[in-house]
Amino acid sequence: MARSMEALAAQGDWQVTMINPIGVPPLAFGRYRALRRAAMGGVEQGVEVHRPTFTLIPRLGARINPGVIARTILPLVTRLHRDQPFDLVDAQFFYPDGPVAARIAEKLGLPFSVKARGSDITYWGGRGFAAEQMVDAARRATGLLAVSQALAEDMAALGMDRNKITIHYTGLDRERFRPLGHAGLRTRLNDTLGLSLPETRPVLATVGALLELKGQHLVIGALPALPGMHLMLVGKGENERQLRDLAAKLGLTDRVHFLGSIDHDMLPLVLSAADAMVLPTRNEGLANAWVESLACGTPVVTCGVGGAGELVTEPAAGELVERSIPAIVAGIRAVLAREAPREDVAATVDRFDWRIHSAELAAYYDRLVAQVS
Repeated sequence: MARSMEALAAQGDWQVTMINPIGVPPLAFGRYRALRRAAMGGVEQGVEVHRPTFTLIPRLGARINPGVIARTILPLVTRLHRDQPFDLVDAQFFYPDGPVAARIAEKLGLPFSVKARGSDITYWGGRGFAAEQMVDAARRATGLLAVSQALAEDMAALGMDRNKITIHYTGLDRERFRPLGHAGLRTRLNDTLGLSLPETRPVLATVGALLELKGQHLVIGALPALPGMHLMLVGKGENERQLRDLAAKLGLTDRVHFLGSIDHDMLPLVLSAADAMVLPTRNEGLANAWVESLACGTPVVTCGVGGAGELVTEPAAGELVERSIPAIVAGIRAVLAREAPREDVAATVDRFDWRIHSAELAAYYDRLVAQVS
């Protein structure tokens, strides 16, 4: 989200002010204390950023968060608008941001837009109180964005006006995510991250939070049928203990590597060192991991959910499979047997360049402003 706004600001057509409210409980302990300390604003990558805090009631406040956030930030937004008038209010996630944007835009008398990214629709859309607020915000919005055609259809199924929705795919830093020379990458990763990747055997990567819905347990479960293959798991999450136990139970501790949360600059090396990125996710909008992997020349094996079918449109991009171990094994074997040139794989996501992304976003915002002028 931040990169999207930074790319827009860098283009020069729009001046961007970001307000990123941070929820902190009345008694802030542990990670919430760190969040309170992180609530500092400033100018970041050419974007003015404000991080006001609002009172968060953990596990219980989701229903009321839009109202709490709107009341908290309205004085700040009003002051900023008075000092330098805004033309448009934008929310980069649908819940709670969309309902907040609707309230702020109404107070300021401005057009507003909301972008849907995936879990905001697939998760919050399944919770009645949130779906009701999101549909109301969509009805009042001047325009809506979705990161894939499939997500736009999910939004329409919730009751949002499909004619309001513009498809706006995620952006990608093509300087960072590009095919890197394969030779020596695994040695570098072994030295830097303390791994034991083989130089001559296939290596798989899975990028995503370690959650059941992402399907890492299925990838580990596929390894016994794929002799000698290693797997790098990038991400942290509540399922890590179960995944480690599964790898041990299957006798795979020497072939399953838990990398945790790695520096974003290290991710292109991991993806370029892999022969396939396997993510049998249960639901998704349009996963950044898919796009970033393809940009590095690494085909994907994933399920036909969300916008996956809009990415994997040709053999070089990979395989769409059922969410089962036999199907995943077959998909991995098909991708490895194909040996698509990495440059051909990377070419499948040429349209995701940040420059194209920001130009399309600027044109969309221009249309919304002109629409209400």
